[in-house]
Amino acid sequence: MTILVTGATGQVGRHVVTQLAAAGEHVRAMTRDPARAVVPAGVEVVRGDLLEPPSVAAALRGVSALYLFPEPRTAAAVVDAAVRAGVRRIVTLSSGAVSAGLDTDFQLPVEKAVEASGCEWTHLRPGEFASNSLKLFGPPIRASRVVRYCNPDWRGLPIHEADIAAVGVAALLTDGHHGRAYDLTGPARISARDQVRCIGEALGTPVRFEEVSPAEAREILRRQGGWAAENADFLTGFESYSPTSPTSPDSATSPVSPASVEEWDEMLRPLPTVEQVTGRPARSYAEWVRDNVEAFR
Repeated sequence: MTILVTGATGQVGRHVVTQLAAAGEHVRAMTRDPARAVVPAGVEVVRGDLLEPPSVAAALRGVSALYLFPEPRTAAAVVDAAVRAGVRRIVTLSSGAVSAGLDTDFQLPVEKAVEASGCEWTHLRPGEFASNSLKLFGPPIRASRVVRYCNPDWRGLPIHEADIAAVGVAALLTDGHHGRAYDLTGPARISARDQVRCIGEALGTPVRFEEVSPAEAREILRRQGGWAAENADFLTGFESYSPTSPTSPDSATSPVSPASVEEWDEMLRPLPTVEQVTGRPARSYAEWVRDNVEAFR
């Protein structure tokens, strides 16, 4: 069978492509810029853009299973094209925010379109990507080996993107996953301070963590640009998914307000899903750093 991977050069999609190829599957990797795609030997690369459903329809010819990157604006049209192409199984990259009731207008519409398709479906709902730390801490570490950030002891559950992919690959290739929404986390909570320490250890050189106020951290991230700037308000507590979290600069002192700390702690429990689905323990944050250390040099 042919499996189409959309978002094939993305943080998770590239691992899906690699793992499917390693399993001996015929993989068709869809990307907006095939000339820049780096894929294993034998992988077919095609141009396609989820915002251009006809291009996806062309990529779907002869495909029986689909890994779907979330794009709510065209989800219904893309899923309809998949059904018309004869796709029988769809695995969606979604978000743990859907399970928490915090996402209703981005991943959720994609999930609903897939569920209404009549295909076998599985949703992947990861929380924090480990690669967020590269976007957040990579620029200052490369520039000065000093990270200036707030809330050093707030502990998240970053998951290795290869583990998200591994669950998705299992759902694409084996039975028993239809109708399941898999909440996915890393194996243990780890603070920002300890993330930076892990990066320094992998680099073989000290990286200093300098705590600053949320307002200072927000300005640093805004100057940094890219993903960090786009998410600066959320990362530093000036806005939040949680309705009880602070929404104005005057009240923001942490990623969540005191009223919501227990709520968030309950949500941030390590889940055994990766091991239950794949048969192997989830990769640690330290392992993710070792796999990606060159990006911090």
